[in-house]
Amino acid sequence: MLVALTGIGLSAAAGLNAYIPFLVVALLARFTDVVTLPAGWEWMESWWAIGIGAVLLAADVVLDKIPAVDTVNDAVQTAIRPASGAVLFAATSAAADLEQSSWVQDRPWVPVVAGVLVALAVHGTKASVRPVLNASTGGVAAPVVSTVEDGASLGLSLVALLLPLLVLVLLGLGVWAVVRLRRRRRARAELRAQAPPPVP
Repeated sequence: MLVALTGIGLSAAAGLNAYIPFLVVALLARFTDVVTLPAGWEWMESWWAIGIGAVLLAADVVLDKIPAVDTVNDAVQTAIRPASGAVLFAATSAAADLEQSSWVQDRPWVPVVAGVLVALAVHGTKASVRPVLNASTGGVAAPVVSTVEDGASLGLSLVALLLPLLVLVLLGLGVWAVVRLRRRRRARAELRAQAPPPVP
């Protein structure tokens, strides 16, 4: 159960930013005992993987804060974020061996598919909301929203690894926030449609 919550949390974080949860897992695995990567996944904590992840994160952090460029970046990330979610979910699920669980061993494809689906759902929401926010604020919201997303990705990654039971709470709050934002936007659109045309 906890392994699944960890995988879900890391995959959701990857849907916001592919590189933050990857680096959190890699750095904690390399420098602490909080994360122990199972056989076959040790490459994640290698210096070359950490270095490439850091360079890609730096590029993503910059590109995601520029209006219009962030939309192009989201299009490119449509393949990368779900792939990152799959890797993170599969790696943490493979660690279920440490809990003497054979369920994942018998179904190794399940964590991969789950990671892709969770990351893709979060990424799809992010990619659909961002252009609307950019258009409604003249691009001013892009750096602010991007910074909030990066912070959420980091926070969710740490919670997934350290307090996995809180993952459900955080994801629930995220869904509530998105639903509320969409309802507000719909209500504003309806008000504009009902407003009388300006007098010439």
